[in-house]
Amino acid sequence: MEIIFILSGEHETLPKAEISACLKAENISFKTKYYNEGILILKIAEKDYKIIDALGKKIAYTHEICKLLFESDRTNIDSDTAKYQWENIISDDYAVRVKKIGFDPNFNSQSMEIKIGGIIKKVLGTKGRVNLENPATFLRTIVINDKILVSERLVKRDKKHYYNIKPHKRPFFYPGSMSPKLARGMNNLARVKQGSVVLDPFCGTGGILIEAGISGAKIVGIDIDEKMVEGTKKNLEYCNIKDYDVFQGDARKINIPYKVDAIVTDPPYGISASTAGDESKNIYKATLSSMENIIKDDGYICMATPHYLDINALASHTKFKIIEQYEIRMHKSLTRVVSVLNKH
Repeated sequence: MEIIFILSGEHETLPKAEISACLKAENISFKTKYYNEGILILKIAEKDYKIIDALGKKIAYTHEICKLLFESDRTNIDSDTAKYQWENIISDDYAVRVKKIGFDPNFNSQSMEIKIGGIIKKVLGTKGRVNLENPATFLRTIVINDKILVSERLVKRDKKHYYNIKPHKRPFFYPGSMSPKLARGMNNLARVKQGSVVLDPFCGTGGILIEAGISGAKIVGIDIDEKMVEGTKKNLEYCNIKDYDVFQGDARKINIPYKVDAIVTDPPYGISASTAGDESKNIYKATLSSMENIIKDDGYICMATPHYLDINALASHTKFKIIEQYEIRMHKSLTRVVSVLNKH
């Protein structure tokens, strides 16, 4: 089975990495068939098809997930569409929408939609009805140069969540809070799944913990500032997340009576009251040492750092190895580096 992911395009490599991490977390085998210009096509086994709906609800940097029905080209698209067994796919109404990859001034998406939709209607006869507003079956056709991919859309990512849960819309807000989308993406890069125990030792306003909790994880939050601890609790309750343990503590001396599956965190930058006046590099170095004792041997860390801190040097005295890194430009003077680490 071939699954098409239409990526968000907000980052060159992070969307693909997020999908890969989510599938690996669920022990789903896959092979990459195509990856270019915001389109990723993976081959997965038929038995793993059930994971797609859950994956669609989880991932942050993908717009749509589709099942490839057939591949054609501009010469053969009419005949290939006419001979496809649409009665196996369409049982009610349907719509055809075309997405063109790349610029072609002579290409008309609407004309192709009308043509393909008309052929399908002719094949189905009275059994098929076009519904452009809310179809039971949404056929996504992707045109890449001469290649045409005709697919059935399985998932369309709901963008409302990331808008409705923006930091300033929560009961407790503090400037500099991470966006929900990046928080979700970092959890996914750390292989967080339902039932995982996830720690954020710099929980701040709880943004990372919220996204972990929504994914079904058991969440643990620590912050040195009691105000942040209470604020995180308010935000978690606001998001109807109940399975959490949040308390005041020092990330440099993590003290909990169990080990965690993942650590996802965005430590504060520079000197601040919330870090007891310590410099960033000293905080990171001590925190990484503390993390060694609290994370399981097969666990992952996903940590954000400012570009001016060398996370490789800071991790060199530990058993952690950086396996992935992604640079995300925040504004002119700051680039956030998201690193994924595990023990070696």
